[in-house]
Amino acid sequence: MASRPERATRPRAEVRIGISGWRYAPWRGRFYPRGLAQKKELAYASRMLPSIELNGSFYSLQRPTSYRSWHDETPEGFVFAVKGSRYITHMLHLDDVRTALANFLASGVLALGKKLGPILWQLPPRMRFDAQRMDDFLSLLPHDARSAMALARAHDERLNGRSVLKAPRGLRVRHAVEVRHASFVDPDFIALLRRHGVALVVADTAGRWPLIEDLTADFVYLRLHGDKELYASGYGDAALDRWAARIRAWRAGRQVADAALASSVAARRGRRDVYCYFDNDIKVHAPYDAAHLAQRLGLRTGLGDDDRFARIDEMDGIELPAASYRPA
Repeated sequence: MASRPERATRPRAEVRIGISGWRYAPWRGRFYPRGLAQKKELAYASRMLPSIELNGSFYSLQRPTSYRSWHDETPEGFVFAVKGSRYITHMLHLDDVRTALANFLASGVLALGKKLGPILWQLPPRMRFDAQRMDDFLSLLPHDARSAMALARAHDERLNGRSVLKAPRGLRVRHAVEVRHASFVDPDFIALLRRHGVALVVADTAGRWPLIEDLTADFVYLRLHGDKELYASGYGDAALDRWAARIRAWRAGRQVADAALASSVAARRGRRDVYCYFDNDIKVHAPYDAAHLAQRLGLRTGLGDDDRFARIDEMDGIELPAASYRPA
């Protein structure tokens, strides 16, 4: 059984505002400077914003060389959120997943080291809440380096010779679950997440899937998929002001008065880290919305005073600039 999350007294909660993924053709010449080599897009994006969701891990097991490359291309202090394998969530439907989970962890995730942020488990829209299935899955999730390494060593033969089984001492392994079926609006589900120290993803999906704002862990994971149109529409001033107010409250350890809750049991008070990712990438809104939300929270990003991201011309052959963000 995976170890329970360790409690630690942290004097200051951290807020990271970022984007989901970075490889999007429409961003080239707009967010990314014209002529920037595609191989430098992660290096550029990671110097504009302090965190990015890694999406490739959802579709297939990545290789250790990829994780090491992503680690090395990003600046000190940068953090990846890693999307859990859809083989576990969408194909196995969380049933009998110990070996699959071991393979996922052994595939190179631990090579991110201190740049490993929360692992996101996105459930399919047709999956209904089953208390026993969820409890079994949550019980497997490791919360520290020792338990993550122990589980990774249980990988099958497919990972022989291409695994990473070591993690830095003191590494915290956090998990967040995103649901898309109304049956999860259930106080028993909230109680399970709290018992296992796993965050419920607050997902704004333009009304497509449930919005649930119960606080279930010592951090909050927020995904903004589009204000009016899923994956496509941007966030205006009023919407950004609303989310900024929520992030301030969560960071300070409070719940907002108008929260959409599944449980009447209040969450424990306490400062919480907040990870927020914009997934409205179709029309290049995501990086700009992320920067504008960060500005409302007093966080510096690569957004210039003229409302455009700072240009970095002729990046091929020259050293990339230092990270321009300042995590709270």
